[in-house]
Amino acid sequence: MKTIDGFNFRGKRAIIRVDFNVPLNKEFKVTDDSRMRAAVPTVKKILADGGSVILMSHLGRPKEGPEDKYSLRHIQDHLGQLLGLKVKFADDCIGDSARDLAAGLKPGEVLLLENLRFYKQEEKGDQEFAGKLAKLADFYVNDAFGTAHRAHASTTVIAQFFGKEKAFGYLMANELNGINKVLNDIKRPYAAIIGGAKVSSKIEILENLMDKVDSLIIGGGMMFTFIKAQGGEIGGSLVEEDFIEKAREILAKAEEKGVTIYIPTDAIIANAFSNDAEHKVCVADNIPDGWLGLDIGPESMKAFGAIVEKSKTVLWNGPMGVFELENFAKGTKVVAEALVRATEKGAFTLIGGGDSVAAINQLGLAQEVSYVSTGGGALLEYMEGKILPGVQAINE
Repeated sequence: MKTIDGFNFRGKRAIIRVDFNVPLNKEFKVTDDSRMRAAVPTVKKILADGGSVILMSHLGRPKEGPEDKYSLRHIQDHLGQLLGLKVKFADDCIGDSARDLAAGLKPGEVLLLENLRFYKQEEKGDQEFAGKLAKLADFYVNDAFGTAHRAHASTTVIAQFFGKEKAFGYLMANELNGINKVLNDIKRPYAAIIGGAKVSSKIEILENLMDKVDSLIIGGGMMFTFIKAQGGEIGGSLVEEDFIEKAREILAKAEEKGVTIYIPTDAIIANAFSNDAEHKVCVADNIPDGWLGLDIGPESMKAFGAIVEKSKTVLWNGPMGVFELENFAKGTKVVAEALVRATEKGAFTLIGGGDSVAAINQLGLAQEVSYVSTGGGALLEYMEGKILPGVQAINE
């Protein structure tokens, strides 16, 4: 893998595609800087070599050109605090200010460009736009795994302007190494925990994992489509009628390949989608009308925890229940704690997907597992076996 460790950046200007699409509050203060902190080691390596850094990112989904609420100037000071230096800011990513500030950068200095998506050309993968970004620097670094599945100007097209002067940053390298351990370099037994609301969004992952895992644990809202596929009564629980047949196919394929699928045997059900609703434990395939399943039950929590603890490789993608509501968060918490215990015993544990990452961070356990992925859609596509344009662009 071609990483920045193979290069000396003395006297070079490196333009780094980072993922600083971070949440801001009403005062435009950063409320979760984990993506920013993840990029710091890459920046510091280049500066330590005697190079300078130009950072480019998107923020939010601006519709028609510049919008102040999506300006990256809101994160300039916070970034400076993380890096321990004053960060310069260009109010246009390809305009005069970007060109002038980039040209004047001295070794050890950092320049942050304005939001790339203020230009429609970014998402269109426009060649001319990518060329203007490329002219700002001598070297291209992709350290934005979260956008590696997009063939955008700054994630993919720009790489062709740099010949051999391009590499992955540390975050990208860590992501690819981590995912490789759950896709190829596997220690057994291997358990994958797939949760979340919908089967439809996880079909390709489930199918790709069939040739890799020993155990497949199903949780979250998607469990009810599988339970209904097996003839169970699910009351008013979430179900994707169009995917019942697909769920049956997955169950049959698992049996054919010797993969054990674990579907919850009990659930915590409620008479409304609310934390204040009446709730109780129920057999998962016999939920009465007027009730809906919002978490896995205690029997399933215990069983799933035991499987995770015995595993040497564990992938977790998707919560077990509606963890945002306190009364339906226990299943997710139990699985997270089992992952921590498995990690302590030497297992490689990878957590990916927005809700799983939010859950592990909320529980304060992110440092207790092997790796927490920063990529949502990119991770899913990579797990599905797809080639990511942002990865391919560096490898070419």
